[in-house]
Amino acid sequence: MDAEIDILEDAIEARWPGVLAELLVDHTRRQHPEKFPLPNIVWATDSYSSRGEEYAPAEPIRVGLVTKENGRLIQPRVSKSHDEQVLRTKDKAEVFTPSWVCNAQNNLVDNAWFGPGLENQFNTENPDHTWTVNHRKVEFPEGKTWQDYVRMRRMEITCGEAPYLCSRYDTVSGEPIPTAERIGLLDRKLRVASENTETSGEWLEWAKTALKSTYAFEFQGDSLLIARENVLITLADFYEDKFCSPLPQRSVAGAAYIVSWNLWQMDGLNFSVPYAQSAKPRQLSIFADDEPEKQYDKVYCIVRDWSRPREKQKVEFRNIMPRKKK
Repeated sequence: MDAEIDILEDAIEARWPGVLAELLVDHTRRQHPEKFPLPNIVWATDSYSSRGEEYAPAEPIRVGLVTKENGRLIQPRVSKSHDEQVLRTKDKAEVFTPSWVCNAQNNLVDNAWFGPGLENQFNTENPDHTWTVNHRKVEFPEGKTWQDYVRMRRMEITCGEAPYLCSRYDTVSGEPIPTAERIGLLDRKLRVASENTETSGEWLEWAKTALKSTYAFEFQGDSLLIARENVLITLADFYEDKFCSPLPQRSVAGAAYIVSWNLWQMDGLNFSVPYAQSAKPRQLSIFADDEPEKQYDKVYCIVRDWSRPREKQKVEFRNIMPRKKK
């Protein structure tokens, strides 16, 4: 089971040289080179700290730390020991949602978008927590097109391994899910693209659009890396299913770049990068006996709005959130 669902970082390096390095990039940190010499996502978990200083929560995840002799270090939650699962649940409230729940909620979102009379376009839920795939071509309501569906923005918050976006496996049971039966939001967009395009070039263009309109954030670095890998492998799976050939090498790097922007590392409580706070001097009192406390400026996460002109695409995520009414 593990060999089927666990994406080995060494395998990514061998199949697509340089792509793993892109999947480890934190683009917010990259915007601040004076503060962050290595703009990578950080571990943001104590799970690996016993291995040494390089594995401390605030340290960056580097290619050499997760490949070769460390090639099986990062594993999906279902492959971790029970004790480790319990510890991560206790420390970070890490609880993953079974695929049948993801499917039911994604169906609710889609049913609202498609409207009355066009419910359950992708599958029908069964009482035993399975689903039956509707293999007929997806229909669209009057005034909406398949292109509108692929462009539609969707986001998974605190995404873990991104089970709402792509469902390569059930995150609770660990069972692999065949491409044709997947239920994620990105899975659905790629199915629609496959049903409505003919050539490889056309499919790749709309798959890129699907990626650009699909977002997620996560705090823990190992889970985020798995989520990014899952999205990239999902793209490869759908391409191979349609064209019976591997995803072109030239397309992988571009897809990884989009994925590393759209699935980002963030503290969801304050919209900042974990452990990415710069010390700010504080005025001392002449009567103070203790060492002064440090004040901090948060480094707010930057995301990309691909629909804008290029010079206006990079925005702070906190600035696009709805404002609370006073």
